[in-house]
Amino acid sequence: MATLTNGLKASLAKILDSHPDELHGEHDDEPIDNGDDAPTSRHVNPLACVECEDQPAQIRCDQCEDQFCEVCFHSQHRKGSRKGHTTTPVDGAKLARQAAQNGAVKPDSSSQMDVTPDAGDQEWVDDLAVPEGPLVLGPQPDENAPVGEWYTERAKYIPLRLTFNERKYLRLLDAALTVSEYTDRIDTLGYNISKVKRIVHQVKELCSILSGLVLAADYKQGQELFADRDFASNSEFYQTVFELGRRHKIMNPDKMRTTYGKLMYVLMDAQIPEVRDTLGFSCVSPLKTVHSILDAAGALDMLRDARIATATKEITSDASTSRRNIDKAIKLKERAIEQLATEYASPGLSVEQARQCIYSIGDNHAFLRANRDPCEKMIVYLKQYFTPSKPAEGRSLAIRSGRGGARLSHDHAQQYAYVIQSLTLWREILNDFFHLWNLAEQDLMSDRVIYRLRDTGQGLNRVQPAPKTSRAMHAILHRAQQSVGSWVGSSVIHMGDHNVPNALMFIDKYSQIYRILLPICTTLAQIPTLMDKPALKQYITSEFGSVEGAHLAILTDFFKHGFDGSGADNFFDAGSCIDGRLTSAWNWCSTIEKKKYFPLFLLTGFTSFDF
Repeated sequence: MATLTNGLKASLAKILDSHPDELHGEHDDEPIDNGDDAPTSRHVNPLACVECEDQPAQIRCDQCEDQFCEVCFHSQHRKGSRKGHTTTPVDGAKLARQAAQNGAVKPDSSSQMDVTPDAGDQEWVDDLAVPEGPLVLGPQPDENAPVGEWYTERAKYIPLRLTFNERKYLRLLDAALTVSEYTDRIDTLGYNISKVKRIVHQVKELCSILSGLVLAADYKQGQELFADRDFASNSEFYQTVFELGRRHKIMNPDKMRTTYGKLMYVLMDAQIPEVRDTLGFSCVSPLKTVHSILDAAGALDMLRDARIATATKEITSDASTSRRNIDKAIKLKERAIEQLATEYASPGLSVEQARQCIYSIGDNHAFLRANRDPCEKMIVYLKQYFTPSKPAEGRSLAIRSGRGGARLSHDHAQQYAYVIQSLTLWREILNDFFHLWNLAEQDLMSDRVIYRLRDTGQGLNRVQPAPKTSRAMHAILHRAQQSVGSWVGSSVIHMGDHNVPNALMFIDKYSQIYRILLPICTTLAQIPTLMDKPALKQYITSEFGSVEGAHLAILTDFFKHGFDGSGADNFFDAGSCIDGRLTSAWNWCSTIEKKKYFPLFLLTGFTSFDF
């Protein structure tokens, strides 16, 4: 016993006296994880905010003597004695130089994942200290800024619409991904074969399936492409096809609902240095955007032309618009498109490519109308039927924890502010969604940030930090907070943890917003037309009193129980955090069949929320 005790003491002394690197060894942090969920060490980044530890420090509190990003500073100094604290701006460039000289390392994520310091540390420090241009664009050009500059900046993140020939390859890619069992073979535990070998085998198998489909669709072209059966020699073809799928998905979130995630996981793994070296080529190429095509042809001035607003304007019809005015708007738009395409065509930019760029900007406007505008409409409904202070009779939005499934307790004024700030935040996110999607893909396919396979409570998921997406989300949150004034609830953004494991899950989560709000807006808009039929008019009058009563029944319930903190197993997973607000709305959608007003949804053509 004495010998055993002395041995334990000696081992403990050795551990306490040893350098951490001596304990972990040279190869403790691998770029691919086989499911080991062991605890990891936590690195502190001297450039980051002391509170969130993943955003660059921008402000130094003179009293606290700590450095914060703007979002965390305002969150921590909203009230109490801290409210009067003074600040000093932080010199990010100076901090970056000091950190580089001291050998700064990357910060750990909120999920305590290892991020291995390597030769790219200096590049990471530069990225953190110097933001990548404007993170958020307003829904319309600034009053004092030229319209063209707004279009030029936004075009950087608008994917180019696919041509007819490209759509042929898109169908082949979708078919290959459908039959591929990539995620079933890779994202699992218990294999004896190394993960790198499994990934290389599965990527080559996917490329082989794709090659076979091309050969079957066009034998002559397939023979020319794959005569030598060398994957590396055809890397440009694979990069082009994979880029088509990514571009098409961004422009059409309803498409590739099951295959896009598989594609991103393939590209995520293919970017790992060991896998890329074994394959002999990279599967990833930059997205083709409107800005990149015009920039390469030297035709960016087309975006600054005053006619670009007319050429990309979305023409919609309503009861107040006559057929004559609609036809006139269509002719003006077509004339502007042809004039721009003809004038800015060059040897590097054909007339058809110029049209594609203009049409792509128009697709962006259509996306905003379908996704962002429902948020605007719900804000209008909120202001129309409810007051921010004392409520009228029957129009209270107050909720209490434990009643009706609510997990938050707000009086009417708090709930009104909570709802309007949540809808405002969603509007800002969807307004800049293409930019966020671009950053999400960069985070997913980064070869400097590893992922871990973990059971998050919803099966095995890849948990990976998303620093670029997180930084942009903090900027959007700060903008939303400034626009609404005071902030009710938590400002925590889940990213890279068991709630939102990676940037792909983040994109999927917020692409569902319009699937929640659009059916509600459609139902509310069509209820007045139901009054034209005597039987339905009698039903609405007897059940709700009037059209306004029917609107109130739906809106009151949604604004109360669509934002009540419900929908998760515990308070920290839902509650009032940024992502918990959307979780509550999801939970409300799952109970729509039990609502008194559900027949109104069915009468206006509602089928489901299509999640």
